[in-house]
Amino acid sequence: MPLNPASISVFLPAFNDEAAIGELVSEALILLKSLTNDYEVIVINDGSTDSTAAVLDELAIGSEHIRIIHHPSNLGYGAALRTGFSNAGKDLVFYTDGDGQYDVKELALLLPLMTDEVDVVNGYKIKRQDDRYRAVSGAIYKTLARWFFRLPIRDVDCDFRLIRRRALQRISLSASSGAICVELVHKLAAAGCTFREVPVHHYERPHGRSQFFTPRRIAHTVLEFFALWWNVVVSGYFVFGKARPAKPRFQADVQDP
Repeated sequence: MPLNPASISVFLPAFNDEAAIGELVSEALILLKSLTNDYEVIVINDGSTDSTAAVLDELAIGSEHIRIIHHPSNLGYGAALRTGFSNAGKDLVFYTDGDGQYDVKELALLLPLMTDEVDVVNGYKIKRQDDRYRAVSGAIYKTLARWFFRLPIRDVDCDFRLIRRRALQRISLSASSGAICVELVHKLAAAGCTFREVPVHHYERPHGRSQFFTPRRIAHTVLEFFALWWNVVVSGYFVFGKARPAKPRFQADVQDP
């Protein structure tokens, strides 16, 4: 397969993912080497209290393609994504979670859809592999997000995205919780970005338990969700001013396998 001329940044937010993050970084490096000559892998350690930091620092020794950024404390999922976006330096920026519930090698499915006319290629889960509580709450969240924000994609909760860096430079993000995914997609759509979607696999969490589904984190996400809705939908405020937002464009998506 010929190498892609575009440069690619892959970044992975991690919080207490000591058992999964090493393999994920290694798989990302192998994949990127087969896709392009110009690439980097950035891991944002969001104040992990296990040995995630040590695992990452050891991985980075002697590698020109790995960068590790340590938050001094747990600042939240949104803060980790904002750090990743602001530090990614390549033409295309891809991110997924550091817990191993997505297969980073499926980035190869997204890349061919990133044509000159496309700004964002978003994965959507073929089938969510979580317990019933998370699956039901996730479905409710997606429905509310699409209804409140008129999002142009079907699965805002799928953290498997490839975005042009120049598109990211047109917006600014402020959320520190999981609501950042809604903010990201909404603001990219408001800036007139073109979206494509592709089905990707979702797996059971291979190690440990999710750190997101705690009462404090859920409450924080809900509060930011409605604050965001008020600020960017009700008040009509967008990061690029109070101009009328452009209509997002959406090309036909890839069919489920």
